[in-house]
Amino acid sequence: MTKQPWRIMPTTLLGKCSVWLIVAMPILFVIGTSFTNTLYSSVPAGDTILADISARPALALTMLTGITVGILSFVTGLLAISRQKERALLVYIASAIGALLIVFLAGEMFSPE
Repeated sequence: MTKQPWRIMPTTLLGKCSVWLIVAMPILFVIGTSFTNTLYSSVPAGDTILADISARPALALTMLTGITVGILSFVTGLLAISRQKERALLVYIASAIGALLIVFLAGEMFSPE
């Protein structure tokens, strides 16, 4: 078996999906944050996620979609690395960013402020 060389761009479908998903995550976060200043500047935040979705649906759903996309990027990146032997640098970076997002979310769940 020959070793696959390291590349920057992914070659597998899962690797490409992982990179595109991690690119979409900050775009969704920027769109969601822009809603706070423009669309919902006078609407107060809800106490729970469900209250926030009912009070400011576009903002909450955009941010939740960004979080979901980050987690999916981590999962697809891991699958590309483990099952399809992807050796692209961007897939490793996308998986690391997704893992950091998961660590941040776990920290928020277990020790909220």
